[in-house]
Amino acid sequence: MLAPGSFHFLNQPGDLAEIGWKDDRRELLWRYNQHYFDDLNALHAAERADMHQDLIDNWLADNSAGDRPAFDPYPTSLRLVNWCKWLFAGHSPRPEMMQSMAVQARHLAQDLEYHLLGNHLLANAKALVFAGSVFEAAEAEEWRNCGLKILAREIPEQVLPDGGNFELSTMYHALGFEDVLDLINLSLAKPQLIDSRTVAYWRRTAAEMRFWLESMCHPDGEISNFNDAALGIAPPVDELLRYADALGVSGNPGRGVVAVGDSAIWLRDSGYVRIESSGAVLLCDVAQVGPDYLPAHGHADTLSFELSVNGERLIVNGGTSCYGTSAERLAERGTRAHSTVTVGAANSSEVWGGFRVARRARPIGVKVEESATGVSVSAAHDGYARLPGSPRHKRTWQLDGSSLTVSDEVMPASEAVAQYLFHPARRISVSGPAGFNLDRIKIDALCGDAQLTTGKHSAEFGRKEDTAALHVRLVGGHAHLRIVWQPLQ
Repeated sequence: MLAPGSFHFLNQPGDLAEIGWKDDRRELLWRYNQHYFDDLNALHAAERADMHQDLIDNWLADNSAGDRPAFDPYPTSLRLVNWCKWLFAGHSPRPEMMQSMAVQARHLAQDLEYHLLGNHLLANAKALVFAGSVFEAAEAEEWRNCGLKILAREIPEQVLPDGGNFELSTMYHALGFEDVLDLINLSLAKPQLIDSRTVAYWRRTAAEMRFWLESMCHPDGEISNFNDAALGIAPPVDELLRYADALGVSGNPGRGVVAVGDSAIWLRDSGYVRIESSGAVLLCDVAQVGPDYLPAHGHADTLSFELSVNGERLIVNGGTSCYGTSAERLAERGTRAHSTVTVGAANSSEVWGGFRVARRARPIGVKVEESATGVSVSAAHDGYARLPGSPRHKRTWQLDGSSLTVSDEVMPASEAVAQYLFHPARRISVSGPAGFNLDRIKIDALCGDAQLTTGKHSAEFGRKEDTAALHVRLVGGHAHLRIVWQPLQ
């Protein structure tokens, strides 16, 4: 919220006096953000207290029970939590606000998103617990108990043994981590309302989620782009870590975390590997698309990777700039938008609609091994088995000191291209028939026909940038790329 009635969501501005709270002058996701009321608890929110009270009054005047999108379950859930936090911060509510909160909670309790499950149902449950902690009537206790019952089932389902969120998106993991921290915080504000064993479980879970989140960040301190992921949706990672510190939640590896030597961490249940060596951080995707029954935020990105060198991102995935059912959304979920191998014109997993996946790639034979010179990660997948000849893609990453070699094999040999997407801040130059340079980094296509071209990268929703991309056509079913860098002194 930039000024009274002035919003900026998803890199798109809007003024309340012009566009109101509903209609199609803004896409649904933008409208949802408008109804979340996140700014009530944003940085320096106290300086905007009068502005916030006016905004609440405006919402109450223009939105009646059952209105869409105001009373859709998901924005209702986030708004209820934000309004509850605003009350906990010491603001005095008008009677109309309290009456509306009761109506919203009652409406939500009858419209839980069991048809969507995942982060939506978790947000519904969290909101019922918060609303049930603000009010004191018997109905409020029913809301709270309903929310706690759902959380007792969904948190073990949605948080994997290695601490990762089961939708396998770094962004949604960060949002889920905030949810669990908020529940812990609520238990401190209302200790008499939540069982101590439940709180102890939340604390253990949050510690494992923190470890996973930190493992999946680049040296710049922010999340990697696997599956649906963009900056500016979840709170910045450093803010989440400060929040965790304030609540006494330190990082602790879950039982599904496997340490390989001193430099590699294999998040076995979620399917990611982190390796650090001589100024580089390598993040490898050897994961499933997502839960079989909920691949809504999955991309066709199997065996993709991201790489930072000397503290700066070098190889990235394409990111997420939009939701919905547009061609742009489909392209961003497609294999060509990721640093992995495309066979023919097919996606490794059949993404369709806005949030659907048909036949999907499954990783095979994942190995993470340490040798005298470094760490290697290898895996194959069967996503292209539906194509003629049933080709299978196998990839090996070998991180040896200050070099990374990426080896791809598609057998039987097929028309295939390995694409490497560079971060927009990187400027690549050609140094020979198969060589490329940038700063202190040299890249050589050891096998395969290499061509420098243009790709797209979206760090945030509503923002898309041109960036350099390297396409290496597999020759005889093989391609090898080597990246060598000089570590900073």
